Amino acid sequence: MSASELSVTQHNALPLPGFAEQLSTRLAFLITGLAMSAWAPLVPFAQERLGVNEATLGALLLCLGGGSLIAMPLTGPLVNKFGCKKFITLSLLLMCFSLVFLGIVASVPGLALTLLIFGLSLGATDVAMNMQAVIVEKASGRSMMSSFHGFYSLGGIFGAVIISGLLWLSLSPFHALLILTVILLVMLAYAAPKLLTYGSTGNKTGSEKRDPFFVFPRGKVLLLGVLCFIVFLAEGSVLDWSAVFLTKVREVNPVHAGLGFACFSVAMTIARLTGDRIVQALGGKRILLWGGSCAALGFAIVVFAPYTLTAYLGFTLIGLGASNIVPVLFTAAGNQKSMPMSLAISAVVSLGYAGLLAGPALIGFIAELTSLSIALCIVALGLIALAACANKVTRTE
Repeated sequence: MSASELSVTQHNALPLPGFAEQLSTRLAFLITGLAMSAWAPLVPFAQERLGVNEATLGALLLCLGGGSLIAMPLTGPLVNKFGCKKFITLSLLLMCFSLVFLGIVASVPGLALTLLIFGLSLGATDVAMNMQAVIVEKASGRSMMSSFHGFYSLGGIFGAVIISGLLWLSLSPFHALLILTVILLVMLAYAAPKLLTYGSTGNKTGSEKRDPFFVFPRGKVLLLGVLCFIVFLAEGSVLDWSAVFLTKVREVNPVHAGLGFACFSVAMTIARLTGDRIVQALGGKRILLWGGSCAALGFAIVVFAPYTLTAYLGFTLIGLGASNIVPVLFTAAGNQKSMPMSLAISAVVSLGYAGLLAGPALIGFIAELTSLSIALCIVALGLIALAACANKVTRTE
């Protein structure tokens, strides 16, 4: 959809998104990344506070992912009804307040409920801000999705760093989260006024012919969701298994095992922050083709090159290759014609997040039956299949 077509969709009642809306979108992604990553350093503190074993902790952590998966398929129509501004603001407020309670809740049911609410807000925000991102990108007439996701990745790095730094200064988890939450609320107060007042329908009160509340993904949207599942599966594999691979297979000192994920994260963040120009220059087809191939090559180097330094190189290539695939897939979901944009974004995000959640368990199951190296090779094959679909995914319908 061109800028002029978008203006018609809005019935000339609302201005086209400009720089202010672009900035508010970036801040929404940044806030979400900061909040999400802030929880990771506090998991051991929560386990100690509750006095639970690993099995109970694992079950509790499922509440976060479960909440997200519940919210994601339902968010699109709600954003169309209430508009991005109201929905994103409320979901981010809910995220901030539930984040604070994660630092003080002292019972298993209380933590389960708080994680569920935190997950619901994360999942809802993820879909809603990607819907706004698609609208803003269309109006700009150029690629912007990579930098939006780059701000999420940036938040993912700095959120953990800020909380870890505050804990190093001997602050309690509650006070550390309280300080971060104040920062997040200030950012939200700045961003909220410029969030879009409408959803993908371009109408404040929703379209006269409202989209159905849920439709099972079909056609191109289903393919996009499956490819998104593969990419998030690859990201989850690096997140949860890179250190294990380096220590068990490459016999790296556990102190240095986290460098694999660090190489992956830094490469992905830098590539996303600079990705808009790359996507604009190369096009979505080449991003999927070369990005999928690059990430698959990274996995191959990790598995087959018997050196620690080459493994770090492999994880870096995975981050570079995978970095701009998801933004391209989300843009394609917003541009396809087989389903309404709101439902398409909800479906693609949901399937992708399912890959991130299922990744650790799936890789562990395959590794138990065969080996961790074979499991990672299967992920590489999935990325090659993704690259092979580049033309079909980016073809205009």
